[in-house]
Amino acid sequence: MTTNVLVVGKGGREHALVWKLAQSPRAGKVYCAPGNAGTAQDGTNVPFDGTDFERMTRFCKKESVGLVVIGPEDPLALGLADHLRTNGIRVFGPSKAAARIEASKVFSKELMRHADVPTAEFRIFDHPAPARTYVETRDYPVVVKADGLAAGKGVIVCKDTPDAVRAINRIMVNEEFGQKVGRQIVVEKRLEGEELSLLALVAGRSILLLPPTQDHKAAFDGDAGPNTGGMGTYCPAPVGTPDLLKKAEEDVFVPIVHAMKRGRYPFNGVLFAGLMLTNQGQRVLEFNCRFGDPEAQVILMRLKSDLLSLLEAVADERLGEFAEPVVWDDRPAVCVVMCSGGYPGKYEVGRPISGLDEAAKLPDVKVFHAGTKGLNGRTLTDGGRVLAVTALGDDLAAAKARAYEAVKRISFTGAHFRTDIADKALRRK
Repeated sequence: MTTNVLVVGKGGREHALVWKLAQSPRAGKVYCAPGNAGTAQDGTNVPFDGTDFERMTRFCKKESVGLVVIGPEDPLALGLADHLRTNGIRVFGPSKAAARIEASKVFSKELMRHADVPTAEFRIFDHPAPARTYVETRDYPVVVKADGLAAGKGVIVCKDTPDAVRAINRIMVNEEFGQKVGRQIVVEKRLEGEELSLLALVAGRSILLLPPTQDHKAAFDGDAGPNTGGMGTYCPAPVGTPDLLKKAEEDVFVPIVHAMKRGRYPFNGVLFAGLMLTNQGQRVLEFNCRFGDPEAQVILMRLKSDLLSLLEAVADERLGEFAEPVVWDDRPAVCVVMCSGGYPGKYEVGRPISGLDEAAKLPDVKVFHAGTKGLNGRTLTDGGRVLAVTALGDDLAAAKARAYEAVKRISFTGAHFRTDIADKALRRK
């Protein structure tokens, strides 16, 4: 029996989900709300977004949607999963209460402290004056985090005390990221080391770790420039050794998942731990309550198992009984994000994109669309991160070469991308 699926969102992550779900032998129609030019090719776009709860509910009932997969954090934080479940619609994604692990930095850090999950030393403030006093008395650099969701921009890594004071003022006084977002802040010790993205499918007490990935947050080569939503990834990340993953499961995922279940807001969906691998061991920088972007692209590129069956097992809390072993392509994947000029600052949209068909002809390459739209038979830029060009290769160097060969075939005015995705791992070999 086939299942109609609705993916909520419009980015590269959602295109990857639509593409992979459509490959399932049990998939019926795969819809995306609101989608982009790529999801329109691999599925069917519908013209509403994740904040229009009633319209989405009516659509799911009318079109007999058997599973809703919620991509971005905003609808999860607003309670879309709860609303759909109340209306008898099966959902992959956590409740509003569980989504606080990403939606509130204060909630997340306090939960980590309660669950004894290793993280950076921190303090919480609801007024700028004591926060400024606190950073002025530290003899180490800090990170200042706005409490609420700020489209990935509410975390400010500070190089010194004046920088930290400016960050506090930006968030709490100037309210740069919004009034609600800046009511409370977390000030934590800045950690040094290598970052690792570790995602797990979670249903009740069942935890299934996905292969480790490494993201490149900074806008420019050599990790220079401002932080972005992610400029590229590779998977599997060699630093994610079996021993490290075992320890992460024991010290991070098991205690946090059990704490959430004890707190009566059990997690159901993808739990994403951003880890810093320090000299003192792994520390959690943050948790996200959904697939990463562009982590999803490289993970799903390597997944050979039926994604629909996996997500249904999570939604039905049958993950512990999932009989089939999850199968992965042995080959690594590399994803290079092509951005609009000026991103993550101001950028222009509506630029025609050429070369997509030429890139698609390369073997083991998939160009996932993020900020794109179709107009009169052409594909135009429609966001900061435009495309996530993803490739498999026999080894990491081959995957990188193939991804950049595809990037070379694509062009639009002002296109910007990093040229060093995966170099950190390649240098280590």
